[in-house]
Amino acid sequence: MSKFLETYARTHGCGELRAVDAGKQVVLTGWVQTYRDLGGSVFIDLRDRDGVTQIRFDASFAAAAHATSRELRNEWCIGVVGEVRSRGGNLNDRMATGAIEVYATTLEVFSKAETPPFAIEDDLDTNEALRLKYRYLDLRRPKLQKNLIARSKITSTTRRVLADERFVEIETPFMVKYTPGGARNFLVPSRLNPGAFYALAESPQIFKQLLMVAGYERYFQIVRCFRDEDLRLDRQPEFTQIDIEMSFVNEAILQGTMEKLIAALWREVLGIEVTLPLRRMTYAEAMDKYGVDKPDLRLGLPLCEVTAPCGRSGFRVFEGVVAAGGIVKCLRVPAADAGDKLSRSMLDGLTDFAKQYGVKGVAFARVQEGGVWQAPFAKAFSDAARDEVNAIAGAVAGDTLLFVAEKAKAANTCMGAIRLYIGDKLGLIRKGEFQFMWLTDPPLFEIEDGHVAASHHPFTSPRTEDEHLLESDPGKVLARAYDLVLNGVEVGGGSIRIHRPELQARVFKALGISDEEAQQKFGFLLEAFRYGPPPHGGIAFGLDRLSMLMTGAESLRDVIAFPKTQKGSDLMTECPTGVSKKQLDELFIQLASDLPVKG
Repeated sequence: MSKFLETYARTHGCGELRAVDAGKQVVLTGWVQTYRDLGGSVFIDLRDRDGVTQIRFDASFAAAAHATSRELRNEWCIGVVGEVRSRGGNLNDRMATGAIEVYATTLEVFSKAETPPFAIEDDLDTNEALRLKYRYLDLRRPKLQKNLIARSKITSTTRRVLADERFVEIETPFMVKYTPGGARNFLVPSRLNPGAFYALAESPQIFKQLLMVAGYERYFQIVRCFRDEDLRLDRQPEFTQIDIEMSFVNEAILQGTMEKLIAALWREVLGIEVTLPLRRMTYAEAMDKYGVDKPDLRLGLPLCEVTAPCGRSGFRVFEGVVAAGGIVKCLRVPAADAGDKLSRSMLDGLTDFAKQYGVKGVAFARVQEGGVWQAPFAKAFSDAARDEVNAIAGAVAGDTLLFVAEKAKAANTCMGAIRLYIGDKLGLIRKGEFQFMWLTDPPLFEIEDGHVAASHHPFTSPRTEDEHLLESDPGKVLARAYDLVLNGVEVGGGSIRIHRPELQARVFKALGISDEEAQQKFGFLLEAFRYGPPPHGGIAFGLDRLSMLMTGAESLRDVIAFPKTQKGSDLMTECPTGVSKKQLDELFIQLASDLPVKG
């Protein structure tokens, strides 16, 4: 035990002291951020998670502390006792504590540090792999500390708000039954049950529905989930959900309750008042206007469909796509937004940009006086069709029209991406805003080449008015599902669940799930539903994504304490690793590399 800590207790964080504290005796602890030896005085910036304070060691003020201070180096962990003094006209307005400094009378070195592999500072230009290898040093950076402290406040606020709304926090198992389909699961071998495996839960979906059957009415959990999938910036093999389920609710009740949570988070974590109720938008409107089901509403530039006039325009390329069942999507870029930034080279480059979305090309036309187009295909386009396109798009002289002609899914996806690309290039995305919306009424099924799959999960309820279409036209059935979208990112999603066995059987039949398969995958849930399930629905928010957006972080890895790489490895602990043959034998597992080679 340090004698310093037996004698002194910290009085302030390193970011707390201000001019009004001048004259106080204080005790500070932390790490040496910077070190400057000017002979008669040594100056250091002392850092902890609250901020930075300048400490002055002066030979005339405290000779022993000054002598010891000359040995200090960056990232040494120390404690100091001293007097707060004003810096007068020599203040540092780049520091929150820049009006004062602490004249140290006592210095204790708790531990020394080797030179770190990179500087502990926010403006860091170093390889991310190196930062992940030394993550405990990376986590000392003020930006990451701010992010993780904000994440902690998000979780504590969530718990308080949901408790006030009568939710009960209940833990569900991580190790669950493996069910085929959906995301790929991590498998866990069972030593006590040779040859059998658990799966790590990708979500508590079935368990939270069982809790509704059990009568708990309002459940939540801040829970770890696991998916063995390829990774990217916004995906990790283990992630965290704010998982919620409610009984005796419809969409309006559930969404209204969640809006209280969102408003509280923005108020208490960011100091921002969110206007309620949040905007609602149907899936059909989102696809029509923005080409995606999670539009970024910080940007204008709505899309429009001009299939009808283009299908009789005389322009063979568009007419051929329309005749084959495709659509023509149009984006109007107003002259006032484009200025002189929308160059010919940028427009020509859109064709290469579109190819990644399965689209062969992007056509464009500049609108002249009288609605005439300046475009390579202008002469092939009838005047009547051109005027109709202009009217639909709201085009006037000086505007630029962009066109994509393709099957509906590809055209929407591509044009939605072009909208964001153009908006970013022209600086039209309003940074600093938080634009929320509920996406509602999406399709219940995804149908491709005659194969029917659940757009969400097979327990999602169809809209009551669409139930009659389940057998005759499942592609037209819309779901009682909803996503919360923020700045073009889906931060939460859920649905009203099916609680009537006969309706669940019809949905399973539409999905091609036999009675035997349903029993194999979901038998215990279906059994529970024989005993009076209540109407219920739920939602899950991605805590990692929510934290990333609220803190302005560029990657999920900046809001997770110990993240994995894109290959799912931990560079700091050097895992995953191999295990001994003894461990494998205990689990009755033999590696493929150890099997005898057949000759």
